[in-house]
Amino acid sequence: MASNNDQDLRRLEYHVLLALAAGALYGYAVKDAVLEDSGGALNPRAGSLYRVFARLLSRGFVEQVEHEPSEPHPGLERKYYGLTRSGRTALESETARLRPMLLL
Repeated sequence: MASNNDQDLRRLEYHVLLALAAGALYGYAVKDAVLEDSGGALNPRAGSLYRVFARLLSRGFVEQVEHEPSEPHPGLERKYYGLTRSGRTALESETARLRPMLLL
């Protein structure tokens, strides 16, 4: 049986990793990036997005990171997520796997 790290990424997981490839983001910023990067095809709800974060955290693909906000934010402190080395490797592997399908 394949380990979690050997399984293909789910569509939303892939787009979350893609969003984090440029740098650490907080949840709502990831949602906006996924929406934009997918051309509007994916518009994750908060519950779906945080389940994906939990899966990616458990697989070691993302981690919570310390981040100084660029602007003050009232209310709860934002949680920032960053790509780990294994997350970047998973993203690169999935991109390579998907590339031939995009060229059809």
